[in-house]
Amino acid sequence: MEIPVPSVFCSLFFIVLFLLLPETSLPEPRSQTVQTICGNQREHNMTIFVPNFVATMETISQQMRTRGYGVPVTGTGPDSDYGLAQCYGDLSLTDCVLCYAEARTVGPQCFPYNGTHIYLDGCFMRTENYKFYEQYLGPEDRHVCGNRTTKGSLFQQNARRALQQAVANAPSNNGYARAQVSVPGPSNETAYVLANCWRMLSANSCAACLKNASASMLGCFPWSEGRALYTGCFMRYSDTKFLNAISTSGDSSSGGKVALIVIVIVSSMLILGVGVVIGIYVWKNKQIQKKRKGANDAEKLVKILLDNRLNFKYSTLDKATGSFDEANKLGQGGFGTVYKGVLADGREIVVKRLFFNNKHRAADFYNEVNIISTIEHKNLLRLLGCSCSGPESLLVYEFLPNQSLDRFIFDPTKDKALN
Repeated sequence: MEIPVPSVFCSLFFIVLFLLLPETSLPEPRSQTVQTICGNQREHNMTIFVPNFVATMETISQQMRTRGYGVPVTGTGPDSDYGLAQCYGDLSLTDCVLCYAEARTVGPQCFPYNGTHIYLDGCFMRTENYKFYEQYLGPEDRHVCGNRTTKGSLFQQNARRALQQAVANAPSNNGYARAQVSVPGPSNETAYVLANCWRMLSANSCAACLKNASASMLGCFPWSEGRALYTGCFMRYSDTKFLNAISTSGDSSSGGKVALIVIVIVSSMLILGVGVVIGIYVWKNKQIQKKRKGANDAEKLVKILLDNRLNFKYSTLDKATGSFDEANKLGQGGFGTVYKGVLADGREIVVKRLFFNNKHRAADFYNEVNIISTIEHKNLLRLLGCSCSGPESLLVYEFLPNQSLDRFIFDPTKDKALN
């Protein structure tokens, strides 16, 4: 079986692309929503607040792409919108944008109430109509426990140690810390911890938030996973390795991720180019086939007309009708205009100039001429022939001196002549 060249080319391209991909695990945006907490007060004026909210979300989106967090303010007064969004320290900028995009779709669920806290496993977002950036504790603070399995004392011991390390290290590291503690024993006794404060907090406020959050999260033992959702920070422990392998501190993008994106973009453009080339090739081939078919039909038509002596020269019909003089015009139908003509031998004829003179319809034109020319009836016009070699298609009929039948049917005097 012969394989098309484009298919072979595409197959080789994907093989090369696969071989060029780095053998590294890609980071995860962790865009699963943990919990959404809405305020209990209605917005003052939704007509003003909604545009402010949308503008805040868009500004955060722009800031996220360059630094992994955003703190814009839109509007003034009771309808102003203060926003805060931040990705956790182990997310690349690419994954940060993906996580925030998910958080942004959840925000409108709290309308028409102001005050929104959205906790995702990879990022956090909050909006209010007042300035809240220095708050680190609040009445909505809580912990959320997992429900997969319960863990024994060894895992709990490891988790406590990991929490202590994260709480101690985060305040002096831009509010971000990660910890992993394990002791000899089963691998599933390892505890993984993430701690992250919001960028607007001072070191002391961050430490206070994490201290309260970690103490609250101990209430999740003996479950294998727990999260602390606090006003100024987020914490999580788990027996699953959820942390991304390469920490980017929220401010730089993974080189491997960027390389992958470049490869995907280039490959997409190349595939699109190949598709366009193939499409043009197929289209041109169809056009060539159509032209060949049209030419064959036209040649066949001319041969049939010559064999049956149905062909009239265009110049002959042009002369017979006085170059289609308006004085010789008999009428006009749905398919063409009809003229009276007189041939050189004195025969009176009717010439129909067709409105549609598409050469691609040669086959249809031939069929009509071939069929009508064989029909003879005393009450029907007889087709004498046609002209298809000139600038337009013409049909030639015999001339009936009594004109069309409708002149008798709808004439109050002539209709009496019909039986």
